[in-house]
Amino acid sequence: MSVLPLAAVERIARKAGVERISAEALEELTISVEDIAAELVKEIETITKHAGRRTVKPEDVKIASGKM
Repeated sequence: MSVLPLAAVERIARKAGVERISAEALEELTISVEDIAAELVKEIETITKHAGRRTVKPEDVKIASGKM
């Protein structure tokens, strides 16, 4: 079961230029997006802890995004 709404992922796909996407492809894309987001959050957590903080800051997200 996905956490992200399928409609939100479909909007992202359309914004990226996808004109049509099957329901099955949309479900697979949603799973992939969630997996990538989970890995990004793990990296953000590592960066935040390394900085001696418990609060994630925008620069943590930027640093982690650059590593992916």
